[in-house]
This record gives sequence, C-alpha cells and structure tokens, in this order.
Amino acid sequence: MKERRVIRDRFKGKVAIVTGGSAGIGRATVEELCKEGAAVSFTGIEDSLGTAVARELTEGGFDVLFCYGDMADEEFCKEVVKRTIAKWGKVNYLVNNAFSFVARGLSATHEDWERTLHVGPIAYAVMTQNVAQHMREAGGGAIVNVSSVSAFIAQPRRWTYNSAKGAVHTLTKCMALDLAHYGIRVNSVSPGWIWTREVDKAAGGDRAKWEPVWGQFHMLERCGEPIECARPILFLLSDDASFITAADLPIDGGYQGLGSEGLGKSSQFAGSD
Repeated sequence: MKERRVIRDRFKGKVAIVTGGSAGIGRATVEELCKEGAAVSFTGIEDSLGTAVARELTEGGFDVLFCYGDMADEEFCKEVVKRTIAKWGKVNYLVNNAFSFVARGLSATHEDWERTLHVGPIAYAVMTQNVAQHMREAGGGAIVNVSSVSAFIAQPRRWTYNSAKGAVHTLTKCMALDLAHYGIRVNSVSPGWIWTREVDKAAGGDRAKWEPVWGQFHMLERCGEPIECARPILFLLSDDASFITAADLPIDGGYQGLGSEGLGKSSQFAGSD
C-alpha cells in the first residue's frame, strides 16, 4: 500500500457516504474527501467501474468502500448505511449525488417519472432518513444534495428531470429545518453544464466543437469540471460552513445570472461602457 496522500486534514477521522461516486462529480468528491482525510463509502450501478475506482484509491492509501447497487432500491439504500456503520462505526457526512438523467417532456411515461423520482429526491430522502440517527449519535453532521440549474428554469423536453431537481431544492430546505435540532446541516449545490460522461456523450466526444456552444450559456464561457463541484461540496460539509444550512450554492459559471440576452447579444457591447 502506498503512503496516504492527505493534502489537508479537515476531515481526518470522519466518515462520508457519496452516492453515485464512481464517475463525474461523485468521483471527484470521493477523491477530494479522501485527500482531506475522510474514510468514504460510495455507490455505483456499474460494478466493474466502481470496483476499479475503489482499487485505485485503496492502492493510493485511502480508506474506501464501494457498494454496488441501484439507488431506486430502498433496501440497497439501507444496506449502504449498514455496511458503512459496520466498517467504521459512524457516519458524519452524506452527499446525495446519484440521479437518473431521464429527460422527457410530452413523451414521458409513468415509468420515466418513477425512475427519475426514485433515483433522485426519493433516494435522497431515504438515505437521509437512514443516516440521520447515526449523525445525531456522532454529535451532528452535514448533508449536501446535488441539485441543478434545471431546478430553477424551464428547458425543452425536460419535464421529468427538471421537476425532480426542483423537488430536491425544496426537499433540502425541509430536511434542514427538521434536522437542525440534531446538529445536522443540509444544503444543496446547483451545477450548470459540467463536463461529465453524460455531457461528453451528448457531445459525441467532440469537446472542442461543443464547449464553445454550451459555454455561451455561462458567463465564464465554458463548461465546468467535476472537481469544481467537488470542492464547493467539501466546503459545505466542512466546519468552514458551520453557520450555513438550507442554502443552495450555484456552481454554474454564472448560468442563472446570465438572463435571456445571453452572451451572444451582450458581447456586442463589450468594451463600450
């Protein structure tokens, strides 16, 4: 085993669960938590991918546990918490990240709605219900729910996804209210376009072509990177955010603030002020 490469110790001796931690924002969050001293359980629906990630982190000297399964399964959610407690005896942090990207509009079926809600706000709620008592016993904790800019805006053919992300936004506030008495803070983050596997797939693997196009939705004129979401998530989990709860942190490069004019129209005035 290699020497553990802890770069900070904000989370030394702490235990975290990250759902959907095998790729994208989830994986970046797992890696950053490990680098700052935490032990981390993470979930994924691709056994080989999750196992490979766990092996890589373990060989790097980090303490991780991969749980293969589907967040739509309530029993699996319970099992993740049980396995985490069995291994480390406590849970301090939860990052609800796994989400089903089923984006449908007029064509949405009952099954589409069920999938989006179950691998989304319902799973977020179930995971929180199952960790709350353990966090309370540990003296408190922090939860971050990964939402999206899609929670706040209309987008074409996205009734299912945007509605589910909107539910996460409100759920976060309700969780924060009910859990505050137990010393548990609950916040959310709302990423814009982040260059994950899903975005790369939508781009057909051609980032050079599509990033300038999608970058026009953001004031910073580019898409974000997973690590640019992971680090704000760690901030909200940490004691640095000890008086922050029921809040949403946009990680969107200015997406929500841009407005309908967009960069295409506003850029013609550049330098004229």
